[in-house]
Parts: sequence; structure tokens; C-alpha cells
Amino acid sequence: MPNIKSAMKRVKVSKKKNLRNRMVKSGVKTAVKKYQVALTEGAAPASAQLSAATSAIDKAVSKGVMHKNTANRKKARMAKALAKANA
Repeated sequence: MPNIKSAMKRVKVSKKKNLRNRMVKSGVKTAVKKYQVALTEGAAPASAQLSAATSAIDKAVSKGVMHKNTANRKKARMAKALAKANA
């Protein structure tokens, strides 16, 4: 445990930020998994899940949890998988 007051505050703040980041990342993972399950079932439910997953990824980017390029790569791969399933 730190002795300096500012270090104590940094510990508190970092714990709070870590919890928020984990919650956001967990939500993204859940949305992507739901999309993948829907993709195996059929294209119609998958397109709805794709928009939900895309929204979750975009929110993670806006909160600074995920990098913009990583998010775009994930979204592109999901869209490509959906297009392949439809073809």
C-alpha cells in the first residue's frame, strides 16, 4: 500500500478505471459471441446481432477501451463472415 497521498489516489482511480474497462470489454465479447451464435443459426438473426456487436465495439472505442483500428478490423471481419454466410 502506498504511503504518499497522491499514490493512494492513483490506486483508487486505477481500480475504478480497470473495473470500467473490464465491463466494457466483457460487453463487447458477449455481443460478438451472440453474433457468432446467430451466424450459425442463419443470416436473418445474424444481421441484427451484427449491428448490436458493431454498436458495442463503437462504444468501447469512444470510451477509449479499444483502439480504433482494432475495432474496425473486428467489424470488417464480422461483416465479411456475414457476407460469406449469405453467399
